[in-house]
Amino acid sequence: MIERYSLPEMKQIWSDENKFQKWLDVEVAACEAMVKLGQIPEQALKNIKAKAAFSVERILEIEAVTRHDVIAFLTCVAENVGEDSKYIHMGLTSSDVVDTAQCVRMKEAGELLLKRLERLRQVLLEKAVEHRGTLMIGRTHGIHAEPMTFGLKMLLWVAETERNMERLQKAIKTVSVGAISGAVGTYANIEPAIEAHVCQKLGLKPARVSTQILQRDRHAEYLCTLAIIASSLDKFATEIRNLQRTDILEAEEYFNKGQKGSSAMPHKRNPITAENVSGLARVVRANALVGLDNVPLWHERDISHSSAERVVLPDSTTALDFMLYKFTGIMEKLLVYPENMMRNLEKTLGLVFSQRVLLALVDKGLVREKAYELVQRNAMEAWRTGSKFQELLEGDAEVMEHLNQEDLAGLFDYNYHLKHVDDIYARFGL
Repeated sequence: MIERYSLPEMKQIWSDENKFQKWLDVEVAACEAMVKLGQIPEQALKNIKAKAAFSVERILEIEAVTRHDVIAFLTCVAENVGEDSKYIHMGLTSSDVVDTAQCVRMKEAGELLLKRLERLRQVLLEKAVEHRGTLMIGRTHGIHAEPMTFGLKMLLWVAETERNMERLQKAIKTVSVGAISGAVGTYANIEPAIEAHVCQKLGLKPARVSTQILQRDRHAEYLCTLAIIASSLDKFATEIRNLQRTDILEAEEYFNKGQKGSSAMPHKRNPITAENVSGLARVVRANALVGLDNVPLWHERDISHSSAERVVLPDSTTALDFMLYKFTGIMEKLLVYPENMMRNLEKTLGLVFSQRVLLALVDKGLVREKAYELVQRNAMEAWRTGSKFQELLEGDAEVMEHLNQEDLAGLFDYNYHLKHVDDIYARFGL
């Protein structure tokens, strides 16, 4: 991922330094297990632990000749360890090291994303509580529907974020596995006990069965989960972008002093951070397809997944990390305009109560189709002329045969639509 969208913690996880350190952790843990099994001398392990070191620059220098990164790494470590380096990587394949170490990094990245999601959840919950009773219009198909509250919109996002946290926890568990099982997964030259020790040391579980590699359905699930989370953030960001439209302006990204919105138009206040989130979501979704394409490898392995994973795993986690950080910042400083929400709510001059009028007429004994006809003809007239819906109904003799003015006035009450808001909040312990 380019520097522009990289935050320090995630950048460190996917750094070459951390990659090679995780490889070394696997190799040293395997040597520990071999000592327990009496396969290598204990003094050799002590020497390995004391001297094992690497230089990223040296590894890259060696790889330029060998064209094999694991061999370059082992050669570099051997230069520091000396004679006892012969016990390092004994009975292992490259994938034993690379796949197991990569799962450790995927786990680390996932746990960092979980922390970001928890922070976002908390911020959204605070907004939901703050705006529990803040009236606004609900929109379907982009058209005014019925009254709701801004707090309910926030509570909807809280619930979706919690589901995303559950999905990510499951995905982390799925990739928190290791395999030290040899060339085709048969443990021909290495004991299963070594795999068990390495995995226990690294916080993983041994895969129940593997080939030379861990199966890529695990990685696909992980990447697809990241894509779902990115899509949720895209959904949230798109809503902010729409609410910031000049003709709506019910909420707005914070605009810093000195910030500029356009090189040509000094008046512009654009939702650039939300747009940034939406743009990066496209990258994370596209990368999920790469993860799916990596599932059908040849026989017990090929290497077609490797080049792709070097891109999509760091990029997807890094992009999502950045998206979560930025969108949480949007919500922390979000400008909310209740007065504009009320203005927009009243823009359609009472049409938002059309369903209440319909139900009231049915309750008075009209057949639903006839009641619908009476309400719709007055609603269409309100759309056409800009007249108040209630006044049009009062002037409709056929309607007033069934409803008196007091009945009608009582139907135009915003609080009616909020009567179950507390019930919804109670489901969240609020």
